[in-house]
Amino acid sequence: MSLPFLSLRASHSLALHASIPLNKPLTPSTLNTIERVLKLNQINSSEEQPPNSAVKRNAAVLIPFCNVDEKPGILLELRAGSLRTHSGEVSFPGGRVDDTDPSIQYAALRETQEELGIHPNRIDILGSIGPPEVNLRGDMHVWPFVGFVHAASRTELNSNEEPFPSLDMTELRKQASPLEVATVFHLSLAELVSPSRQRSSLFREERPYYAFDVTDLVQQTDVVFPTIKSDVDEIGTGTDGRLEVWGLTGWYLTMLMRILGLATKQ
Repeated sequence: MSLPFLSLRASHSLALHASIPLNKPLTPSTLNTIERVLKLNQINSSEEQPPNSAVKRNAAVLIPFCNVDEKPGILLELRAGSLRTHSGEVSFPGGRVDDTDPSIQYAALRETQEELGIHPNRIDILGSIGPPEVNLRGDMHVWPFVGFVHAASRTELNSNEEPFPSLDMTELRKQASPLEVATVFHLSLAELVSPSRQRSSLFREERPYYAFDVTDLVQQTDVVFPTIKSDVDEIGTGTDGRLEVWGLTGWYLTMLMRILGLATKQ
């Protein structure tokens, strides 16, 4: 099964620029590489079909890179079981854009602070992986921004090759909003590309992508494991009793892998 399509020119150009180590902590140099590749991808994707102008509402999510235990990866959250929508599901931090938000990007940062207690001054926005998708109901664009989350106490680095400090996941779980987040966990890049975690699927029944099994990562946080609901291809609770990152979140993760040259070939 092939991963989501990129034009030949885009794929070739991105491959020349992307060099993201899977087992070394992220550094300023790595973030510069990610930022350049995302910018190049935006130039190429701007030639694609623009967002549907008939859809007026917007939401924004943050795909948060970080270091944890000196391993590069991405933060994900398990939504609280008390929420009215998508309860007990894995997602990125994010939500609807409010009328008072000065920009869509601001909404992604605001929602991240509300859900995970991470102040915007700890987040460097690196770009986005647009164009945005429309949610399953068809009434909202979901804009994916990519950022890097710094540790609570930012330190001056001596070079662009020096790694950023790791996040304290224990403290992060303590400060996350219990009304919105059951737990937060780290999906390392090495785990992200591991074939044992990937399940081939179709996004909206037509576009190939990967769903990612994170059952063990969530169980390690000692959170009460959610009751598996029927599948809804939006965020996703998984299949066969597994907890998966799939639907829209899995689609965005798959696209990020492809753009950064992290995707494994099948």
